[in-house]
Amino acid sequence: GVEVGPQPQGVARADVLDKMRKIVKHGLDFVQLFNEGKEFPPCAVEVFKIMEKVDYPRNKNGEIIAIIHPKLQDQDWQPLKNGDPLFLTLDGEVIPYQGTCTVYPTFINEAAYYEKKQAFVKTEKIKLTAKHLRSSVS
Repeated sequence: GVEVGPQPQGVARADVLDKMRKIVKHGLDFVQLFNEGKEFPPCAVEVFKIMEKVDYPRNKNGEIIAIIHPKLQDQDWQPLKNGDPLFLTLDGEVIPYQGTCTVYPTFINEAAYYEKKQAFVKTEKIKLTAKHLRSSVS
């Protein structure tokens, strides 16, 4: 599957549709070249691996008591370090990130995830390597 976004529910955006078409075309081009026997050299790529989903701070009744801090809003895939602002309570108190390592949040403050009790997803940046690749079918 391919998910290209974010975009609001029920909205068709030309720029997002164009990105989706490009990634599907690249995928199909790869399949064609692979099937034709092209050899692909070894490579490495950085990816983001999901660590955990993080909920909003809540009171004992399960009600949200803080929002995403303005410095975190719209910072998907950017490093979040220990002590960086994370949430802002309705009283104006900053709740910092308390972690042992730098993480890369994504899906920050997405409307579709409120009902799933998800403020954002913490990811870690890792490097994947692949050996050369070539179809064994002639």
